[in-house]
Amino acid sequence: MPGSTPTPPTSSRRPKRYLSPEQKYEIWLKTLTGEWSSAEAAARAGVDRGTIMTLRKVAKDGAIAALQASAPGRPRRQAEDAELAALRAENARLQSTVVELSIENVALRGKAPWAS
Repeated sequence: MPGSTPTPPTSSRRPKRYLSPEQKYEIWLKTLTGEWSSAEAAARAGVDRGTIMTLRKVAKDGAIAALQASAPGRPRRQAEDAELAALRAENARLQSTVVELSIENVALRGKAPWAS
């Protein structure tokens, strides 16, 4: 028709929804415990099921990577701190020994000839 403006085609897609990390964690937790199915989580969050499946995969991969990076036992930092404290104590002991020996040496030998 002349003079009429064409109407833009309507899209059946939902607008993109961004979830916060807290929202993602909550969704992951509810689906992990079985409280929500993937379809239910997607409906509640307003996203598609593919988003939920990706979220679950990312959470699983992140958890595995974090667990692989953790070492058993006490953190290494505590062992290094204990060693550093022991070395500082040994250094202080040796310094006081050197001072005592220097005083004893001066007392036994008397004044140095260049000091007269």
